[in-house]
Amino acid sequence: MGIRIIKTAVAALAAIYTALYLGLVPALSAGLIAILAVEVTRMRGIRIAFVRLVASMVGLFFASLIFLLFGFEIWALSIFVLIAFPILSRLNLKDGIVASSVIVFHMFDRQEVSWHLIGNEFMLLITGLGWALIVNLLYMPREDKALERSRRLIEQLFNRIFTEMGSTLRNPAHLWNGEQLLEAHDVIEKGLRKAESYRENRIWGYERYWRTYYEMRSEQLESIQQMLPLLALVYEKLPQGELLAEVLGSLSEEVMSDVYEGRAERELEELEEVFRGMPLPVSREEFEIRSALLQLCRELERFLSIAKKWKKRRQAQPSSLQAGS
Repeated sequence: MGIRIIKTAVAALAAIYTALYLGLVPALSAGLIAILAVEVTRMRGIRIAFVRLVASMVGLFFASLIFLLFGFEIWALSIFVLIAFPILSRLNLKDGIVASSVIVFHMFDRQEVSWHLIGNEFMLLITGLGWALIVNLLYMPREDKALERSRRLIEQLFNRIFTEMGSTLRNPAHLWNGEQLLEAHDVIEKGLRKAESYRENRIWGYERYWRTYYEMRSEQLESIQQMLPLLALVYEKLPQGELLAEVLGSLSEEVMSDVYEGRAERELEELEEVFRGMPLPVSREEFEIRSALLQLCRELERFLSIAKKWKKRRQAQPSSLQAGS
């Protein structure tokens, strides 16, 4: 049984008892409105409650006019649907169409248009939406632990990816199916959705860290995907490839760190200086492989620049929220 089901049951029960206490009829309508209004995040709950309240009042206005002009005929309900629904959609109030229909159909069932009835319907709305909003605000599951687990899993996957890439450079015959790439993509996508829920549940004091972190990892994964075709061009073992494998080894460790240390970046800069001092290729094959390795270095620079862009260095903010490269 999910927490949302429990919250819905509590909101519906509280709304019905409140409606009975206030003498609203039918009291069950308040429970139905509460069921419709319980949402998955606090901010969405606030928005939806407002939208449904406004939509219901707009619907009551048009329904009152239609019933006064044409009477309480069944076909008058069709006129209401044809007029009110497009207007509510145009006003970006389509999420309130169902709640509005509940109120209007109740008016039709009562066969009257009066201030007393309109007041009763308004109070039913306030009761149902109010209790749904209270339940939404009181408790929402925290996403922190799930976000932290996803973060650690992504870092482990990145560690494995760079380890495998380094093994391929040391031994081009090394076989790797790349399953970590697919898994990392799925974890990042789920993390982005959880980060959005985390944001929606923070009415005040929201920190952008989690959204920033997963956006960064998404960009870095795209960079890794650009590296793989270059890695495939390294079909022979070369000293330059082994040196680059050492940098990848450092990077595989650095992605597990809680801060940006820049060690892999410094090693990459030193490696490029070493490359410049090496003799030129003596064959076309060596030229092609070394060219691919150089392009791979450029893509690694882009990968590291993404980390520098999104994260603060240890000296700037020694916070536990900082993440590795």
